[in-house]
Amino acid sequence: MLDYILSILPNMVEGLGVSAQIFVIVYVLSLPCGMLLSLVRLSKLGLFRRVAEFYIYIMRGTPLMLQILFIYYGLPMIPGIELQIDDFSAAIIAFVANYAAYFAEIFRGGIQSISRGQYEGAKVLGFTYRQTMWHIVLPQVIKRVIPPLGNETITLLKDTSLVYVLAMNDLMRVTRSIVQRDFDTTAFIVAAVFYLVCTFVLTRALGWLEKRYAVYEE
Repeated sequence: MLDYILSILPNMVEGLGVSAQIFVIVYVLSLPCGMLLSLVRLSKLGLFRRVAEFYIYIMRGTPLMLQILFIYYGLPMIPGIELQIDDFSAAIIAFVANYAAYFAEIFRGGIQSISRGQYEGAKVLGFTYRQTMWHIVLPQVIKRVIPPLGNETITLLKDTSLVYVLAMNDLMRVTRSIVQRDFDTTAFIVAAVFYLVCTFVLTRALGWLEKRYAVYEE
């Protein structure tokens, strides 16, 4: 058993590397996009606000897998567009577009949880809107949204397995290929351990961040 696990580990670690790469890129891009989208969602400009609301509704109301398939297979079939995107780029675009919408709603909730009095107090002190957001609102929002962001982070980690539909050699596709080749489910157990370890590390890191900001706020 041990010899078999050691024999399949190199391929599975390589697949884990692909999944980790997707996770990191999507997370780094989705957070700022989500923040900007939340600010547009709260904007007083009606047209921009409605466009942001509609975008968030579409992204949250349709399955992520459907969005991946549409970007990779659907765009090349649309007359006048016929845009062919490679599998890795299609996965990144779909994930960022989807998770930016979810992060936007998390940030929006955090911003709206700040009392109106703090905005008024900042205005009395001569702060501009940008200074108020940067120095007063956002530091508080970051602490408040860490728990829901943590939940979405764990979900994102697991959702990276969806890229197998694009025939990318991520952890799940490599695992399934090994199981089908060897007629042995050990690879499933190894993959589960990989995901559990990654989830544990992320949970601990997010817990540390939450405690750090709690101390900072005090």
